[in-house]
Amino acid sequence: MLLRMERNTLIFWSLVAVLVSAALYFGLNAEQRRKSVQAGSGKIDSGDLVRLMKVIDGDSVQVARDGQEPVTVRLIGIKSFDAKIEKDVVTPFGQAARDALQRFMSDRPVRVMLNATPKDKHGRYLATLFADEQDIALQLVRQGLVLVYTVYPFPAMQLYLQEQEIARSGRKGFWANSEASERALAMIREWRGQSQ
Repeated sequence: MLLRMERNTLIFWSLVAVLVSAALYFGLNAEQRRKSVQAGSGKIDSGDLVRLMKVIDGDSVQVARDGQEPVTVRLIGIKSFDAKIEKDVVTPFGQAARDALQRFMSDRPVRVMLNATPKDKHGRYLATLFADEQDIALQLVRQGLVLVYTVYPFPAMQLYLQEQEIARSGRKGFWANSEASERALAMIREWRGQSQ
């Protein structure tokens, strides 16, 4: 009886060890794949014309030069709400920002202007994107679909902040929703503390 219990205990702990090892292996492998997809393997330079490959969220896209591998670009100066959180009051605004990016960038060449620091710690390019000579991120700010992200100063930050205030006073986009506005203002206060 005692020998049988010890054998069952050994089998149990062996199975636990196998399952934990498999979870670690697959978890690390999935994270590596996510990072490689996020960063992309192509290359872009300031002034390049690119085409939209995929909208990742309201402030990140995947683009490519003709005949080149795609890269991920994080639009500088903005932050969108998460479009994937279910039953959150701001989710529709994250989805609207993502949809607007799709509209602004689809079927047209987009010019890239890289940030002074061209990549972030995740390997994404940091850039301002222009479609038809219009700053795409600034258009999103004007529509009240994204916030001006002030933690890292950027050249057009004052213009973005002015346009954000106009959108806020005009109750455009999420500024028309009191809960979303409160959340946005809380984020702005938090970022102000981080940038000082």
